[in-house]
This record gives sequence, structure tokens and C-alpha cells, in this order.
Amino acid sequence: MDPFKLRKLGRTEVMLPQLGFGGAPLGDLFDQVSDSQSDATMAAAWNAGVRYYDTSPWYGRTQSEHRLGRFLRRQNPDEVLLSTKVGRIFRAPADPTAYAVKRRSLGWAGGLNFEHHYDYSYDGVMRSYEDSLQRLGMARIDLLIIHDLDLANHKSEVQVAAYLTQLATGGFRALTDLKAWGCIKAIGCGVNDLGTIPRFVELFDLDFFLVALRYTLGEQRTLDDEIPLLVKRNIGMIIGGVYSSGLYATGPAPGARYNYHEPTPEEAERASRIAAVCRRHGVSLAAAALQFPLHHPLVASVITGAFEPDQVISNVAAMREEIPDILWAELKRDGLLRPDAPAP
Repeated sequence: MDPFKLRKLGRTEVMLPQLGFGGAPLGDLFDQVSDSQSDATMAAAWNAGVRYYDTSPWYGRTQSEHRLGRFLRRQNPDEVLLSTKVGRIFRAPADPTAYAVKRRSLGWAGGLNFEHHYDYSYDGVMRSYEDSLQRLGMARIDLLIIHDLDLANHKSEVQVAAYLTQLATGGFRALTDLKAWGCIKAIGCGVNDLGTIPRFVELFDLDFFLVALRYTLGEQRTLDDEIPLLVKRNIGMIIGGVYSSGLYATGPAPGARYNYHEPTPEEAERASRIAAVCRRHGVSLAAAALQFPLHHPLVASVITGAFEPDQVISNVAAMREEIPDILWAELKRDGLLRPDAPAP
């Protein structure tokens, strides 16, 4: 599969390469990454031909945007496709020393010493967009994505409903204004939780969803209700988390995570069985995981994170592996892949 073949994103005129770069690891997602290592990883991606980059202010509390921007603004801007996210506003903490201690328990191995508050209002979305432009040092952002408006992040249905109202009465108008003014090319929503897509489709006229962890070789439950809804409306998809946090890149191995947690014995055993099928056909598990979502006609691109140059090179190589059609048929026969999952 050609990593850089262009595919249309839903109803939009945006053409994305099949493989993009995910910026979360450069925000110190699981491991701390030095500036020099980040620069080398970005250089490896660019030199390999990667031109679509996804990031967020949340990744490393603005660190990922700073790092991607520092590299990308030195490249030809006409070649860069860039997505980032809105929903959080960052500021210096009132007590930086105390916050530096507190933030170690807030989900990132490192990152910068900025705290945030959620804001899905008109002014909040505009502020987030302008702040991202300045952190990135870029004059434009192609795709702007509503980020983390779900129960997992906000902990209560009351809070989710309040922020959805804030978005519906203000923030979404900011997104549509930015699109109408030519500042962005498409409006998306990033989702991790099942059940989020129908709610957003009912409320907002979105161009695409960035679906993380929920349409992968390890899990296809979105085929029950959510993806059919997108098919009906021709809403595009970008798929993140294709390796399910690592288990489907390496198979069961010490430290391998599945959807951000240690895999259960059942989850590890299933991945092991899929890896065995791949080996029988001379295919790496990573290649199967990376290429699987792209067989769905709504999927324009898959994005994979990396924090070392070798990981980028491996991802590009995995995209180029030839996978025989019989592999997908065997996975379905053995109950390891849903029979209704699009595949050759």
C-alpha cells in the first residue's frame, strides 16, 4: 500500500495522504523525549515523505505543538498538511513550583508546565486557534478538531451536557466562521468513547471524525451503529491509535499496552493469534494493523505516533508491505476480524 497516495476526506475537497504523523509521543506521552530526539524524529518523517501532521495543545501541555512547529515552519509550507485541536485553554499556573509536582500525576511523562481549563465557547475556540498558530509558528491550520468532549474526560453527564451546550451556542459558530473565512479547510471531532459519534452527528454538521482506538485490528465495535451513521451522511474518518497503544505493533510483549492499559489475558491472547496468522503469511502484525482501517472507503488517513526516527521508518515500511487477501479472509474465518469489516 502506498503510504502517500491521496484520499478524499468525506464531502470536503481535502486530500490526505494515507499515512500521517501523530504528535502525541512528542508531548512525552509515555516516555520523556529530548528536543534533539524530537527533531531527529521529525526529520526522519519529512525525509521519508510524510506531509500530514496531527497534534494538539493537550499533547505535553502545548509541548507537541511547539516541537512540530519548530520543525515544520522551516519546511515548504505548501507541502504541509496540519491538524490540531480545540477545547482547552492553557496558561501559566499561579504556583509553578507546586504545579510542577502535581502535573507528574496528570497523564504525561513530561511536557511543559502549563495548566488548562476547558472552553468550548466562541471566544474559547478562537483563542485556542490563535494560540495554536503562534505555538506552531504557522500561518494556517488545515483541519481543526473538537477535542475530548466526552464522559471519559469530563467525568459526569451533567458536565458533558454543559460543554455540548457551550459548543452548540458558541464554539461551533467559531469553527464555521473560520472555515467560511478560509482559515481552515475542514471541521472535525476527535472521539475515543463509543457512543460519542451519534451525539455529535445529531447536533453538528461535521466534515469528519478522528476516531482513536475504536476502529482497529483489535476492535471494530464502531461498525455496529456509529460507522453506518457516517456512511449514510458521507462524513469522513481519520483513524488514530491504529496500534491500540502498542499491542498491535509488537504483539504481546513486556510493557505492551492495549488502549492505554495493560492488556487482559484475553486481549493479549487475541493479539497473539492475529500475529500468528500474520506470520504464516509473511506479514508483520504492524503492517496488518496499519493497513486494515484503510480498506474502509470512508477512511482517508491513518496517523501513527513516533518518538524515534526508526519508528517512523518502520511505519512507512509497514505501509508498503504487501498483504495477501487470504490473510483477511483467514482472520474472519477464525473469528479474529468481524465478517462485515471491509477488506479485500
